[in-house]
Amino acid sequence: MKSLLKRLLKVLPLLLFMPAQAALKVGEPAPDFSAQASLGGKVFQFQLSAALKQGPVVLYFYPAAFTPGCTVEAHLFAEAIDQYRALGATVIGVSNDTIETLNKFSISECRGKFAVAADTGKNIMKSYDAALGFMTPYANRTSYVIAPEGKIIYAYTDMSPDQHVANTLAALRQWASGKPR
Repeated sequence: MKSLLKRLLKVLPLLLFMPAQAALKVGEPAPDFSAQASLGGKVFQFQLSAALKQGPVVLYFYPAAFTPGCTVEAHLFAEAIDQYRALGATVIGVSNDTIETLNKFSISECRGKFAVAADTGKNIMKSYDAALGFMTPYANRTSYVIAPEGKIIYAYTDMSPDQHVANTLAALRQWASGKPR
């Protein structure tokens, strides 16, 4: 019995902090949300349903501003923003950071090219199944592409920031060409 208890105590912390895969699937409705966001250091209220009226939305979750992987990912999205715009897409990043932190992050790491939203209550993360484990304040690195009608057309989770931009652009191009996924 003591042996079993010892093994459980070793495994339990891993389960609490273990990242989950994106649970919202292609074809499911994307939960609407509103959040304080920053674009180039200027705060505004982002509303998903309003953004979808302009075209598809790339919604990406990241663990924390100014961390190495999140900085790389923000730079990659900023470098590709013209490709997203050419496809009529809006990009919005979401993390648990405060709006004050995101004001700085949006200027320096996002280079004023796309907005980042504050989800300090983890409500958006939870509705998109993008929380990093049960007991952390952080988001998992998950990207969604949402079509203007509000359906998820692509979902991808990987803690490496390397493929999120390439994959979401490919999904947008496929959607724009009218080919089914």
